[in-house]
Amino acid sequence: MQAQQLSGLAKFQPGVSEIVDAGSGVQIDLGLSQAVPWRVRVLDDPARLVVDFREVDWTGLADMPQASDAVVAMRAGVFRPGWSRLVLELAAPMQVTSAEMRTKGAVGVHLRLEPITEAAFAALAALPEPAEWTLPQAAVLQPAPKKPGKLVVVLDPGHGGIDPGAERDGQNEKTLVLKFARELKEALLRDGGFDVVMTRDEDVFVPLETRISIAHQAGASVFLSLHADAIAEGDAVGATIYSLAADASDEASAALAERHDRDDLLAGVDLSQQDDLVAEVLMDMARTDTSPRTERLGMALETAIKAQGVKMHRHPRQQASFSVLKSADIPSILLELGFLSSERDLKRLNDPKWRETMAAAVVSGLKAWAKQDAGLQALPLK
Repeated sequence: MQAQQLSGLAKFQPGVSEIVDAGSGVQIDLGLSQAVPWRVRVLDDPARLVVDFREVDWTGLADMPQASDAVVAMRAGVFRPGWSRLVLELAAPMQVTSAEMRTKGAVGVHLRLEPITEAAFAALAALPEPAEWTLPQAAVLQPAPKKPGKLVVVLDPGHGGIDPGAERDGQNEKTLVLKFARELKEALLRDGGFDVVMTRDEDVFVPLETRISIAHQAGASVFLSLHADAIAEGDAVGATIYSLAADASDEASAALAERHDRDDLLAGVDLSQQDDLVAEVLMDMARTDTSPRTERLGMALETAIKAQGVKMHRHPRQQASFSVLKSADIPSILLELGFLSSERDLKRLNDPKWRETMAAAVVSGLKAWAKQDAGLQALPLK
């Protein structure tokens, strides 16, 4: 399909859209306000249909009639600048037997899906992305030369675009943490001792691996991922500091790490590839130096947050296998600002004064850690 440059943003039309059973298969109609360039493919583990558009406002997706058990979940949003993505998780493997953009009458995409064997579906899902459709590489950053005493901090607002993160009372995690990240960036820059890079500064989807690549290209001294998740079980309240570990501190931590990776997977990212043995050994060697530095970073942040009187979780420092923390050579922390499953935490996240206090605590913690780390790095090896 020829890429067509359109000046307007197409809007989803739920009133002329539906997902219904049709014979042995499924019929999907997606009404749009205007025709746009698009493409469709399937991905595996879990089975899902992915439809990319340039570009669609998906407001009203939850109102679309859904009368088929073949589709078990839907999500949509910005996937990259200028492009949006709709992901339909399928109950069983299916193939696209018909796909067209209708431009007469009710404008929109018409899809027909039919059952297929798991082997055949896996083969379709394994087809390589066309070069122009592959996931975007991390932006080539040209940071200014490091100034003496400057700490390069990469702030990573979690989720974004197609991935809203946790949601409650009409609010979502991706928006709340981006707001805080912007305010924290300003606080760090006002201090004068930091250079700051954001993995995203707008509502776009950034794959986990790209977030780490951005940190490396920026020459990061610290990688700080910001979240505000929700935990269904238990009474999770207060800020929590996570560092990387193969074994999670508890079941809740393990569930959070699994959900973060699953969110990336559902957005169309393949996390199945494992490091080969040589790479794994090299990363373990690098982490021998990085891990204690990360632990000291977590301790410094905990001390500073408590000193500001900010509410912390009853277990303020925990560990889990978050993929976004797996950079072997950069001290990396995931900071849960609070939990959207807690009404009190949600109220705090919406309080500008609370965010200002938390930002000041993070700045203080980073400064304390940087001073300690520099002193330890300067010690002669024995």
